[in-house]
Amino acid sequence: MRVDVYEAVHSRRAVRAFTEEPVPRAALERVLAAAARSPSGGNLQPWHTYVLTGAPLAELKERARERGATGDPGDERQYRMYPPEPKSPYRERRSAAAAQRFGALGIRRGDTEARRAAVGENWRCFGAPCLLLCYIDRDMGAAQWADLGMYLQTVMLLLRAEGLHSCPQMAWSVYHRTVADVVSPPPELVLFAGVSIGFADLSAPYARVDRAPLGETVTFLDDRDRGGPRERASP
Repeated sequence: MRVDVYEAVHSRRAVRAFTEEPVPRAALERVLAAAARSPSGGNLQPWHTYVLTGAPLAELKERARERGATGDPGDERQYRMYPPEPKSPYRERRSAAAAQRFGALGIRRGDTEARRAAVGENWRCFGAPCLLLCYIDRDMGAAQWADLGMYLQTVMLLLRAEGLHSCPQMAWSVYHRTVADVVSPPPELVLFAGVSIGFADLSAPYARVDRAPLGETVTFLDDRDRGGPRERASP
């Protein structure tokens, strides 16, 4: 399967329902070998990747499920996922995304139990038979974390070319000690995120979460703007 770049970007989404169909090892190797060409300042290539399937993944899922079932809030955080009090417009975007996601599942805003159960599906990898875990050396700075994001985006787009879907999950960093018990990373590595990988269950409901219009996030500056006010992109 080959996908146009624009189609890969458009069709990529955080899939939260996968089939049990195994992910071909050869496809993963092709994706990860190609993703190594991702941009990397100074060619540091700061990503350290573990790929779990079969028994190791089953063990991790069960250990994480057991912790989640007790309401365990997780380990000490190794990085901050979100600002403690997001300001506008980020606060509204996050809230709208949650409303769209849970709404597609038929979960009402005040149904905390159903929402907790939906979040708990992270520990099942939403049924995916493969989990990629991405680490970075704790000595790396913000620029290298940016490289990590570009690497994971490249991986997820290449997965579309293989007919596969994915779901990036910072949630795995919450139980990073449990993950370490299974994969045994060197102590200098920090777990950034996991990426569940597999074939999407197309029968499952989902929401295509909205994105901000171009005019909210992009400003064009060109010869037409010289000497005059700046114009934002049209919505």
